[in-house]
Amino acid sequence: MPSRRSVDPREFRESVAVVLPWLDGAASEPSRGELAVAVRLSLRTLEQLAPGRSVEVRVPPMAAVQCVGGPQHTRGTPPNVVETDSRTWLLLVAGRLSWAEALDEGRVEASGSRADLSPWLPLLGLP
Repeated sequence: MPSRRSVDPREFRESVAVVLPWLDGAASEPSRGELAVAVRLSLRTLEQLAPGRSVEVRVPPMAAVQCVGGPQHTRGTPPNVVETDSRTWLLLVAGRLSWAEALDEGRVEASGSRADLSPWLPLLGLP
């Protein structure tokens, strides 16, 4: 899991801005390192905006966090899980894809009564 240190909002915005051309189809895939930074900083930002441990958000193989208030999960498979790939996650973060569209298209797997991240997405407004 990512560290619990605070995320610098500027660093977060810059990391997502680096991958925006790829998300918009105007550039080739960024390096694994650039993707990893954007995913990890965005997950840690979500963790800060939605504190708690009732939902586990997974973006394999980059990172996973627990967030959203409610009953705390401590062992085994959590009852509330959200899982997706890096590109889909970053599209959600940047507002290029809505939560409802991602679910309808099967791009996000969300299980459990608290596994709705729509109140927190997009994480930032980018042009």
